[in-house]
Order: sequence, then C-alpha cells, then structure tokens
Amino acid sequence: MSKFVTTTYGNRKEILKFPDHYVNMPITVDNAGVTANADGKKIVPAGTILGGGVITDPSKLAVKSNDATAEGVLFYDVDVTHGPAPGALIIHGFIDLAKIPDVPDAAAVTALNQITFIA
Repeated sequence: MSKFVTTTYGNRKEILKFPDHYVNMPITVDNAGVTANADGKKIVPAGTILGGGVITDPSKLAVKSNDATAEGVLFYDVDVTHGPAPGALIIHGFIDLAKIPDVPDAAAVTALNQITFIA
C-alpha cells in the first residue's frame, strides 16, 4: 500500500504593513501545545508572537509567548504536525494588527521594541 501526500499551493498570508522593510531570522517552531485543526494538522499561524530564548540560542525551540518574554513574530504559517519545524521570526518591521491571530499584550509590545504594530 502506498502513501499519498496532498500538497495545496496558494499565496501565503501577508502580515507586514510594509513588505519591503523587515528583518527575519531562522528559527525552529515547537509543536508542544499546538492543537490540531479539523484536518488533523497542527499549524502555528503567521503573526503568532514567539519567544523561548531563540535569539540568543538558535538551538532552542520557539514557543508562543505573548508577554515580556516575546522575541519576534512568526512570518508565515508553520506546520508542526510531525514535530518541530523550521520557520522565520520577524525581529524588526511593521506588523498589520488586523492580520495577526492575537492582539499583542502590552508587555510583548514593550519587549518587541524593534517591531511596530499598526492598525
């Protein structure tokens, strides 16, 4: 019996207010605590505020942290269904508040001093 994988192609969600002005860094997104959707996929959505010490130690896994421990914003959706997966963390730029999944906590906004959230 063979196993088939279905791939869906499409445009990725744009969370940047000004797409020509941002800085990303590579990260690995943790799958712990991520709930599967109706299709059984564990997706961490673009715009999720992440931390976990990934800026100072790239071997650490990025985890959701909408608080004073925030280090950046996830650039695009990351599928962690089969375990931790690579992603990109915005550490400098302008984020469109209307396009991210959660409103940033005041402590997260302070921690993310090189990111500006614009309505």
